[in-house]
Amino acid sequence: MESDKLDSGVYKVAAVVVLGAIMAILDATVVNVALQTLTIQFKTSFDTIQWVATAYLLALATVIPITGWAADRFGTKRLYMVAIALFLVGSMLAGLAWNVETLIIFRVIQGFGGGMLMPAGMTILTRTAGPQRVGRVMAVLGVPMLLGPICGPILGGWLVDAVSWRWIFYINVPIGLVTMALAWRLLPKDSPEPAKRFDFLGMLMVSPGLAALIYGVSDIPSAGGVGDAHVLVPALAGIVLLIGFLVRASKVDNPLIDLTLFRNRTFSVAMVTMSLFCVAFFGAMLLLPTYFLLVRGETALHAGLLMVPQGVGAMLTMPMAGKFADKSGARAIVLPGMVAIVVGIVEFTQVTATTPYWQLLIALFVMGLGMGATMMPITSAALQALQVKDMAKASTATNIIQQTAGAIGSAVLSTVLAALLAGKFGVPTNQGQVAATLAIKNPATQHAAAGLAADSFSTTFVWALVLLVLCIIPAAFLPRRKPAAEVAGDDEAARPVTLIH
Repeated sequence: MESDKLDSGVYKVAAVVVLGAIMAILDATVVNVALQTLTIQFKTSFDTIQWVATAYLLALATVIPITGWAADRFGTKRLYMVAIALFLVGSMLAGLAWNVETLIIFRVIQGFGGGMLMPAGMTILTRTAGPQRVGRVMAVLGVPMLLGPICGPILGGWLVDAVSWRWIFYINVPIGLVTMALAWRLLPKDSPEPAKRFDFLGMLMVSPGLAALIYGVSDIPSAGGVGDAHVLVPALAGIVLLIGFLVRASKVDNPLIDLTLFRNRTFSVAMVTMSLFCVAFFGAMLLLPTYFLLVRGETALHAGLLMVPQGVGAMLTMPMAGKFADKSGARAIVLPGMVAIVVGIVEFTQVTATTPYWQLLIALFVMGLGMGATMMPITSAALQALQVKDMAKASTATNIIQQTAGAIGSAVLSTVLAALLAGKFGVPTNQGQVAATLAIKNPATQHAAAGLAADSFSTTFVWALVLLVLCIIPAAFLPRRKPAAEVAGDDEAARPVTLIH
């Protein structure tokens, strides 16, 4: 019987994949602490600057489904190196951005590379290790996933304060070049294989459709209402594209998202739960560092350090949550996790300009505990309910929904905050955050302005709280016990590879 220990060859491949994962995961978190700085730098508002994060998430959602097809069509090693190159080009261009529009465009390029890095790297590593060692491989890959939420805000804050906001992007260049050299030298060569036809038309309907719909919704406060052309035209165009995709997906073979998966009750419940959770939680995570920066006047580094308790909480529960969900069913761990996040968010719905830090740090830690107990068990519940042959399609659909819901949450809650700040300070929406920043920096108006800004944040967190409470409803219908085990054999050997497309 072959040993399940990882040999030096697997560790070398793992080192390359982990380096790539570190770049992609850190880049999704370092930006959050820089948003306040970017808002002032480009003289814009939070509902506009949030597209720096939202565009990246939408790019990830766009490119994830194409990765499995491209890995077969061109080979995983080539694809991985192309992903690194795209990420490097996007990082360099983002660092050189001269206005908010170019920064958003360059973040999309970066997202295309980042979206391929993780699934392509996981494919290479699981194929190298073999199915009997996939558990140990996932443990190796879990390290950057656990440390990213802790290290990302700290690194981003230090770079913004000590060097320049541009270095949150430039820092990827040396790491990427090292990763590229190691990938060329250490990754095993593989040959392209015949691939199924990819649904490019579906991708061209979903991605622009989502972007247009989110753009239209986020423009509601500055446009003055839903009836304005700046809202209606993009929103309706997005809705038409998305409806067109749904109609087409029900009629063609191998669509981008296989709608037949949703006939499975457990999968559908898990996806509804995941969607509501990501909208609320990812949206709130975008706002938290900005509260510390804008209302409390913290430096970017201190804001990053203040976010550490959340990452620590997630790091404590995430490894245990998966094991517990496998033994007892997802519902038993997800519902307590949701309750923990709700308890933490409640503290931020009451936040003021003088709320003691110890209360906020405890709330963040509790939210982190909840996050670690929800994300992976929900995903596991969705995939465990399906047959092995459906795993690849289900994993693709899950990733698209997760990234898209996160993008929607970031856009919606940022838009709510921008509108509230503008209303409090009596300025147009696109000037609300700048006006608040200037008023808080003025000693004569600092106290009153900080109170008004804190009130805007607390009201925005109420929206997140409502969405999280709603999320508990579908979570209550998740499986209460572990699903029946799959029959071992050839299907079992295929599982590690199909899960990561």
